Amino acid sequence: MAVDVPEVQEVRGLLEELGERALVARINSFVRLNEGLESKRGKEFIEVAILGFLEGILVTLKSRHPSDERIAELYEKIVKRREELDALFRKPNPPIFEDMG
Repeated sequence: MAVDVPEVQEVRGLLEELGERALVARINSFVRLNEGLESKRGKEFIEVAILGFLEGILVTLKSRHPSDERIAELYEKIVKRREELDALFRKPNPPIFEDMG
């Protein structure tokens, strides 16, 4: 069962254009590894993990190619999506903090 994270294709394409083929191989390996965990962890959990990995790849790319705006734009897009999905896993505040008035 494949996890569909559209940002993976975007990052792969950018890496290919920049000649970073070794990083493409690392992404492919990471995605395959996490696909095996989908049935145990859930689709959204795996998406968050993959997006976090892509985020790290883009941080490295920003240091290698500081003038490439495409990297910064894609980084911001991935950070936003990861944060949105990550919020699904946060525990709500315990009721003790609610007004007991």
